[in-house]
Amino acid sequence: MANAQFTIPTPINEPIKMYGPGSVEKAEIKAELARQKSQKVEIPLVIGGKRITGRKKIPVVCPHDKNLVLAETNQATEEDVAAAINSCLAARKSWAALPWQERAAVFLKAADLLANEWRPKINASTMLNQSKTVFQAEIDAACELIDFFRFNVSYMEQIYKEQPISGPGMWNRTEARGLEGFVFAPTPFNFTSIDINLPTAPAMMGCVALWKPADTAALSSYYGMLLLEEAGLPPGVINFVPGNPAEMGDIILKHPDLSGVHFTGSTPTFNHFWKTIGQNIDTYKTYPRVVGETGGKDFIFAHPSADKDALVTAMVRGSFEYQGQKCSAASRAFIPESIWEYVKPRVVEVTNSLKMGDVEDFTNFMAAVIDQKSFNKIKGYIDHAKSDASCEIIAGGEYDDSKGFFVRPTIIVTSNPKYRSMCEEIFGPVLTILVYKDADLDKTLEICDTQSPYALTGAIFAQDRMAIDYLSRKLEHAAGNFYINDKPTGAVVGQQPFGGSRASGTNDKAGSKMNLLRWVSQRTMKETFSPAKDHIYPHMLEK
Repeated sequence: MANAQFTIPTPINEPIKMYGPGSVEKAEIKAELARQKSQKVEIPLVIGGKRITGRKKIPVVCPHDKNLVLAETNQATEEDVAAAINSCLAARKSWAALPWQERAAVFLKAADLLANEWRPKINASTMLNQSKTVFQAEIDAACELIDFFRFNVSYMEQIYKEQPISGPGMWNRTEARGLEGFVFAPTPFNFTSIDINLPTAPAMMGCVALWKPADTAALSSYYGMLLLEEAGLPPGVINFVPGNPAEMGDIILKHPDLSGVHFTGSTPTFNHFWKTIGQNIDTYKTYPRVVGETGGKDFIFAHPSADKDALVTAMVRGSFEYQGQKCSAASRAFIPESIWEYVKPRVVEVTNSLKMGDVEDFTNFMAAVIDQKSFNKIKGYIDHAKSDASCEIIAGGEYDDSKGFFVRPTIIVTSNPKYRSMCEEIFGPVLTILVYKDADLDKTLEICDTQSPYALTGAIFAQDRMAIDYLSRKLEHAAGNFYINDKPTGAVVGQQPFGGSRASGTNDKAGSKMNLLRWVSQRTMKETFSPAKDHIYPHMLEK
């Protein structure tokens, strides 16, 4: 099979199933939800293809029904972490040497499995484990992950095809080698697609990865590991190692064979990783690639010419879908006085009408936040706003953790542009609004650009074309994903490569060729067909 130039099937974005009344997909997902609720899974470590159990276990609970234990996760010991690293290193050379089309086939098969028989499994585990509605699970765990697999493979092909020019008598070539050592992939709870993309994007480029899933999302992560195994991923290429991040991190980050970190999570955690790597830079065999997508304080900025009804919809959907637990979720908005009288009653009415509860009730718009720690944090922000003279809560403000971790979608209006919920990441269903005087447009743009350390996503609303251009230039560095007349969430692989800068990460754009380039080390080769046989240059012949 070496005497051919292979072409990857042209990727297209996976169509979203809508789970309408009486649909096949609705019947399938309900049956799968019932099946997964009826059993408790023991989640093992997977090292070198072997299941390892008998370790300390922690429960994986359902956020909207905290008494429902979905699984128990074995926690890695220091010895397990060392074994996982050794397993990565043992698998690396054979995996990297595998023809690229064979690596590609693993992930193309995973995409097809996920598009068909694995779809209800991954979606149901995401609904129960992360408290996502069926639509939020579908666009994440099914469609986006399928897109990551198919588009990333296509980007891989593009990278391999890019070659330098050759002069007379020579042939210049480059090869994109997978990194030596291993890539550490600690993953977040909020997106199953990101969870599985973080270890697989480096792996398809010929790297090996140690995958540490979030404890709060371990069930959907484990289903992802099972999917990859069924697709033919060889043992040891990705080792699945749940455990205490504080205990695991230092062992991994100080290892001489660390070649990269592929991370999505909090800014403080990423900063810790970067500092630790810097402090140990002399110990590594190669400079580690550090790729991170971290926090966000994402904005909606409305111009007086904004379409007011579209603005209201974007504020609600952009802030409260999946309980605001998206790094891209809108958490601050800037609304001009001239349209506030129209916007306020409508956004309040829609927000107060949002139905929340169990994800198995398909009429719910949202469900519970991920765990008690998150609930307490969000509750603290709401309580602080209730007691602050510069704030008024105009919608929501209620919370209840008696059955699950439920927080009503909440809107705070503040007169203080430096108020904490205007500047700090909350990661919950809380939107803070600053109403500005139309004449203070430039001053308010400056506030939007500078009052938060983050620069992940943002949206502007304006009908006036001159205003769109003006706002876009003023907020040029305020967001890595910038939306015009749309909510700041919902990036699609292949359409809106995702990532931000400043305190929001390295902006290496997941879902694009730019990200995959981080996981290869180029080798340039020059072959000379008629090499020089005399060291004398012509200029040396002058008498």
